[in-house]
This record gives sequence, C-alpha cells and structure tokens, in this order.
Amino acid sequence: MDEWTNNPMNGVTVVLALLVVVLLIRISIVGRRLKKLRKQYVEVMGNTGITNLEEVIIDLKQSITAQELQSEKLLKQMEQMKEVQQQEKGRVGVLRYNAFADQGSDLSFSIAVVNAAQDGVVISGLHSRENTYVYAKPVSKGESNYTLTPEERKAIAEAK
Repeated sequence: MDEWTNNPMNGVTVVLALLVVVLLIRISIVGRRLKKLRKQYVEVMGNTGITNLEEVIIDLKQSITAQELQSEKLLKQMEQMKEVQQQEKGRVGVLRYNAFADQGSDLSFSIAVVNAAQDGVVISGLHSRENTYVYAKPVSKGESNYTLTPEERKAIAEAK
C-alpha cells in the first residue's frame, strides 16, 4: 500500500482519470444541449432552403419596410377619402308641412341636400288645390342668397 502513496504518478493518474470522467460528462451535457438547439434551429428555418440566419433577418426587415410603406400609402388614401366624403352632398333633411292652413294636409315639402359644411341645395314644393310650385335654392354654409323660409331652414338643420 505504501507503493501507491509513494509514487506521485499514481496520484496524477487518479486526478487525470477523474478529470477525464468529468469532461466526458460535461461533453455529453453540451452535446444534448447542442442537439436541442439544432432541432429548434431546424424548426425556425423550416424548409426555406436558407441556411444563413442573417439572410432571413434581412428579408424580414425588407418585408416589414415594404409593409410600412404600404400602410402609410393606405393611410394617406384614407385621409383623402375622408376629405372627399366631407364634400359629398349626402346629408338629407325632409320636412313636410301644410303651406296653407285652410286646405288639406301636409302635402307641401322642403328637402335639403347638403354636405358637412352645409353646402348644397334646398328644394321646396308648395301644394295648393290647383297647382304645386317647386322652388330650388342654392345653399352655402347653411345660408342662401335667396330668402329661406322657416321650413327650409328646419330642413337644412335636419340634414346635419
């Protein structure tokens, strides 16, 4: 037994053997981790045929940039459409009334067709027993160069 402890090479051999065992364990752990990473890499890359992750990132960045430009273009178009829509004469107000208190029912009418700025036209029809008279008046900002009747003003107000 004394020979074992007296020979320094025996101690070095034991230490080296332990070191080799520890390194083999460490190599197997790193190998398993590398196998997991490889599997994840293959899942991410898929069947793209691209083996360089840098190329994938560059392609994604270019795609995102193109989508941002398209989005900005669409936002500008939407703003233009909002402006055009505000100018469209799509708001309508209709008011029926009895123009002559001594006759019939609410057969007279005023129709206002205006946009958001209240530019457009008001059309009035006055019905009597013998005739119906129809008048049209241009409207700008809710007013007209021609005198507006209370009924026409109310039709313009309803067209908001």
